[in-house]
Amino acid sequence: MTLTEDRTLAALEVMSRFAVHPKWINYLPPTMSPCETTRKANLLEHPEEALDYYRRQGTDTVVCEEKHMGSRAVIQICRDAAAARERFGVETGEIGVCYTRTGRRFFNDTTLEGELLDRLAAAVSRAGLWDELRTTWLTLDCELMPWSMKAMDLVRTQYAAVGAAANASLSASVDVLAGAQARGLPVDAMLEEQKRRLAMVSRYVAAYRGYCWDVESMDQLRLAPFHLLASEGETHFGKHHRWHMDTLAGLAMPADEVFVATPYKTANLCDRSECDDVVAWWEELTGRGGEGIVIKPLEFVSRGRRGYVQPALKCRGPEYLRIIYGPEYSRQENVERLRSRGLSAKRQMALREFFLGLEGLRRFVDKQPVRRVHECALGVLALESELVDPRL
Repeated sequence: MTLTEDRTLAALEVMSRFAVHPKWINYLPPTMSPCETTRKANLLEHPEEALDYYRRQGTDTVVCEEKHMGSRAVIQICRDAAAARERFGVETGEIGVCYTRTGRRFFNDTTLEGELLDRLAAAVSRAGLWDELRTTWLTLDCELMPWSMKAMDLVRTQYAAVGAAANASLSASVDVLAGAQARGLPVDAMLEEQKRRLAMVSRYVAAYRGYCWDVESMDQLRLAPFHLLASEGETHFGKHHRWHMDTLAGLAMPADEVFVATPYKTANLCDRSECDDVVAWWEELTGRGGEGIVIKPLEFVSRGRRGYVQPALKCRGPEYLRIIYGPEYSRQENVERLRSRGLSAKRQMALREFFLGLEGLRRFVDKQPVRRVHECALGVLALESELVDPRL
């Protein structure tokens, strides 16, 4: 895999200026491609396209996971500060760290981060994973909610600003046109059009508000781990996704509601009823405001008829896509225009980043030098600077 100088310089800049202590970083997660664009009326994404993709690749069974609307977080968690010092070489007294997809510290409040890590270490102890895996540390791939915890500035400056401006202008237009209609002027078509636009803006505001809530204490956070990536002496990408989901579900206990188990289903792609059940589940989740689902082959690393298949495909609901593409994306002319989006560059990037992440973990578990581990992490960052439509 070749990385150009301009891309690697950008990655070095990010890592050197903004990242957590470099000894913590053994993995950066890959981007994820959406499924092929559907031809179903008024939709851009639908589970049948993802299921068909894996079926064409010769995959027998897929795992379908609810997609949480949070922020991707990688967590290094150790049994105690001594384990962190011994395995990661960190002398700060911390038992772990929580960082973003680009290696930045997730929490500005280190007290809040420390409390989360302490509670996570306790949850790992309750689940018996330290002893079961014979380890003093774990690398976890997670989703941390709410989304607004990390993206509040984005919500305020982009989504809320658009929603407020559009709502104010369209409400005024509707009021003026309604007055004109009452005076007998021929504005019926214009009024109905403005009402439709106002309804779409209202749905846009409702969509992003569903992923925002105030966090005043640790109990208002929710953490959903979905990959147990590595522990002492072993990477876990040789195990299937059902093992990851069931193992990490043990962290979600009534004793601590911060940790949640991700709902999931498995489906045999040759069984029409199981595939229909996945579609019905997606429709139910997105119908009540959920983001959608992620569909993966059962095996963590899977080969298809033409090489490696996508490690995961996301299938997002129509109201979540309203946040991504704008309030009026669902107008028929806009949907038809968006159907021409290309996925090949995104999919190539997703596969390359996926394997760089796994290679970095393998080198870390094999206790290779930090610079060898960071080659892979920096490679992921370098690929992230390539020009790919960010809405995909």
